[in-house]
Amino acid sequence: MSRTFVGMPPFPTAAREALGDTQLRHNLTHATGVIRDKRLRLVEEQGDLWEPLRLAGAAVKQRALDDLATHLEQLEASLTAAGATVHWARDAEEACRVVASVARSHGVDEVVKVKSMATAEIELNEHLERAGIAAWETDLAELIVQLGEDLPSHILVPAIHRNRAEIREIFLRRMAAVGRPAPADLTDEPEVLAAAAREHLREKFLRAKVGVSGANFAVAETGTLVVVESEGNGRMCLTLPEVLVSVVGIEKVVPTFVELDPLMRLLPRSSTGERMNPYTSMWTGPSAPDGTADGPQEVHVVLLDNGRTRALADETGRQALRCIRCSACLNVCPVYERTGGHAYGSVYPGPIGAILNPLLTGTGVDEQTDSLPYASTLCGACFEACPVRIDIPEVLVHLRSKVVDGHRGDRPPKAEAVAMKAAGWAFADASRLGLVEKASGLSGRVLARLSRTTLPGGRPATGRLPGPAAAWTGARDLPAPPAESFRAWWDRTDGGRSERGTSYDQQQGTSRPYDVPEES
Repeated sequence: MSRTFVGMPPFPTAAREALGDTQLRHNLTHATGVIRDKRLRLVEEQGDLWEPLRLAGAAVKQRALDDLATHLEQLEASLTAAGATVHWARDAEEACRVVASVARSHGVDEVVKVKSMATAEIELNEHLERAGIAAWETDLAELIVQLGEDLPSHILVPAIHRNRAEIREIFLRRMAAVGRPAPADLTDEPEVLAAAAREHLREKFLRAKVGVSGANFAVAETGTLVVVESEGNGRMCLTLPEVLVSVVGIEKVVPTFVELDPLMRLLPRSSTGERMNPYTSMWTGPSAPDGTADGPQEVHVVLLDNGRTRALADETGRQALRCIRCSACLNVCPVYERTGGHAYGSVYPGPIGAILNPLLTGTGVDEQTDSLPYASTLCGACFEACPVRIDIPEVLVHLRSKVVDGHRGDRPPKAEAVAMKAAGWAFADASRLGLVEKASGLSGRVLARLSRTTLPGGRPATGRLPGPAAAWTGARDLPAPPAESFRAWWDRTDGGRSERGTSYDQQQGTSRPYDVPEES
C-alpha cells in the first residue's frame, strides 16, 4: 500500500523536520539549481519577447476562466462528436469510481498510467488498489516514488528528493516484487538506471489493455487533449492500450486550438528549460474503430471539479487556476529549496501548492491546510518566474486574511489575534499607552545591561527569549526596546529644541538653528 498525504502535520512542524535532513537539502539544492539555470538561459534567449509571451499565455488562460461554463459545454460537445465518452465528476470519489468502473467493465486487473497531477490529487492509485486493480506509474520519477513507497515532492520531478544511489537501491530492492527485476550489476549511472526502468516497464506496456492519463490542455473548439512529456512513456500509454481514460481538471480547458501556441512555448521553457518538449501527444477521440490506426478504440474523459469551482468563486484566488503545472515557482522558491515538497502535505507543493490547496479545499477545514499560506517569505520570486503571471504573493496574503477571519467568533483566538487586541487596547488611550511605554523603557534598560549581543550601530539585542517568543528569537536578533520613548524624549527636550544643533552661515557669518529658514 503506497503512502498518502492524509494526516500530515502542519507546515511548520514538517518543515522543521525536513530542515534537519542534510541529504535532502543537498539533493534539492543541486536539482533546483540545475533546472533554474536551464530555464534562465532559455528565458534570456527570448529577450524582450518573453514578457509579451507571458502576457499572451495569461490572457488565454484567463479568457477560458472568465467564461468557463461555456467553454466546458463546447468541450463536451466536441469530445462527444469525436467519439469520446464524457463523464463529469464533482469530487475525487466520483472520478475514481468512473475509472474503476471502466477498468472492471473490460475485465482488467491493472492499468498503465501517464504522469498526472489530477490522478495523484484524487488518490486514484489507492482507490484502484482497494478495488483489486494495480495502477503502474510509467514516468521514471513517478516509478521511483511508487517503487519506494514514497510520496512525490515536486510537480515536474516527483523524485527530486532522491539521489542516484538511493534510486539504485530502490530498483534493486523493489523491482522484482512487481515485475521484471533490476539487473544484478545495476550501477547508479543515469543511463543505466533509465535502461533498467525501460526494461521493467516494457512488459507492462505490451500487456496493458487500459491506459490512464491526465492532460496538460483540453481544446474546447476541437475536443483535442494534449500531453507533453520528456521520456516517451506517455506516448506508449496513449497508443498501445485498447482503452484510454483521461482525468482532466476543468481548468485545463483552452478555448481554441490557435490559443495553444503561447502555452506550448511557455511550458517547456518554464518547466524543463527546453525550447520544446521531446514528446507532445494530441488526440481527438478514439482512433479508427476498425483498428486500422494506432491508438485506443475507446476513449473516456473525466472532467474533474474537486474544488475548482470553489476556487473560481474567489475573485482574488481564481487566478491560481491559470496554473499550467510547470513548477517554475518551486525551483526559485527559497522555502521550497530548503524544506522540499513533503512538508506541504499535498501533491501540489511549493508556492503554487500553498495557494492551490487552500483554494480547492477551503480554509478553516484543518490546521495543516491553514498553515500553507504562511509557508512563504513573500519575496515575489514565484510571480517573476510564473509563465502565466499568477500573483502568488497577493493570493497568499489574501488567504492569510481568510485564515485569520476563520478564527474569529466562537473559535479560540490565535496568539497573533490576542497580541493585536492588546495593542489596540493600549493605543486606544493615551494614559494606557504611556504606562506601556514606561514598562517598555524599563525592560529596555534592563536588557541593555544584560545583553551580550549588539546590532550594527551598537544597539543591544534581546537575545533568546523564553516561551513562545523563542520561536522568533531563536533565528533572529530582536532589538531591545529603547530605554526612552519618543514622547518622553519630547517632554524632556521641550519638543527637541534644547538638543538642536546650529550651523554656521558662511555668507552671513552668523549661527542659526537648522530649522530656521534663511531670510531673503
